[in-house]
Amino acid sequence: MGLMNAHHRANLLDIYQTALRAVNGRLLVGHFLRQRSVLSNNVVVIAIGKAATAMAEGAYDTCGQRVVACLVITKRGYGDTVFSPSCTIIESDHPLPSAQSLYAGDALLDFIRQAPADAQFLVLISGGASSLVEVLPQGIDLSDLLQLNKWLLSSGLDISYMNALRRRMSCIKGGRLALHLVGRSTYQLLISDVPGDVVADIGSGLLIPSLSVALPCEGIIPVALEGKLNLAPPVPNEQCFTSISSFIVGQSQLARAAAAQRATELGYRVYDEPEFIQGDAALAGKTLATALLRGPEGVYIWGGETTVNLPPTPGRGGRNQHAALAAACVLAGTHTAALLIAATDGSDGPGEDAGALVDGGTLQRGRVTGFDPVQCLQQANSGTFLQASGDLIRTGPTGTNVMDIMLGLRI
Repeated sequence: MGLMNAHHRANLLDIYQTALRAVNGRLLVGHFLRQRSVLSNNVVVIAIGKAATAMAEGAYDTCGQRVVACLVITKRGYGDTVFSPSCTIIESDHPLPSAQSLYAGDALLDFIRQAPADAQFLVLISGGASSLVEVLPQGIDLSDLLQLNKWLLSSGLDISYMNALRRRMSCIKGGRLALHLVGRSTYQLLISDVPGDVVADIGSGLLIPSLSVALPCEGIIPVALEGKLNLAPPVPNEQCFTSISSFIVGQSQLARAAAAQRATELGYRVYDEPEFIQGDAALAGKTLATALLRGPEGVYIWGGETTVNLPPTPGRGGRNQHAALAAACVLAGTHTAALLIAATDGSDGPGEDAGALVDGGTLQRGRVTGFDPVQCLQQANSGTFLQASGDLIRTGPTGTNVMDIMLGLRI
């Protein structure tokens, strides 16, 4: 019942995997450190985020025995690699923080305090850090932190607003972690998972001065949280950051360029679309599918990250599965188009799926098993439908996080 030729579907998956390899954290950190002789003989590594393990591996590849201590804080299931006895790995929680996130925050500050006085810090940050590690100000507890993040994840707000609010409930975000590194030579390498590669938004800017971001409208913050958002300590002054050098080593553009090159090698005409895909996931999915059906033959490449306003009891899936099922409703019955929408970190929402690859036969395949696509969209249960249609993509941890990638094919 598949309408798109299996060969073309396999090519889209090949292009996706090529994009992931191009922005692998181990490769990116290793390449940067080999190109620049910036580190001394005593290096202390801190890696935080979904790509933390891979990024730390890149540091060990290039620095070897110069690494005297290492702390990795990453998502549960993403820290299996034990690459050195000098490295401590803490697995924490994402997308919602937990008591483990607070434990990781305490461990992070202890690790910094115990670092040798003559050591140079190498801090490796990737997406997910906002949830994985936290130190709360006095007057705020875990229940407040959870309430904020549950609301943020269902609010439909974009990442800049979400991180602006997270910074207002933290003792380490918005550059506040820099207070614990004053005067210490520090190189920070980041893999960007935010629009425009705004460094203050990557991991909520642990070592970057806070940005002042106005919320889109007044009165959107739940009343119970309003009094909790002004308890964080002041942002450090500029002098606190003079010993910190920051570099973005990976971003969506690199992944898209690798995807374009692979698509060309496979014989397709390529259209690398500059538009950043954001906003409502279902609307974005429909818009991409419509553009694909109207366009000429070839592979279309987009980057971005959408949002979903979740119902009170959402089902299975994340923003990419939601967008993909909405796109499948537009593609239904066509023999000439397929659309892959997936996370580059391998994690779309709270489940283990990265996204989906849909075509004109998706709705037919899913309906045969008794599921209704419209109902699944309304219930934020797209993953259940796409599992039934056989269109889910599962990669496991990818070692990177440069937002989402969308690959369209028109034949």
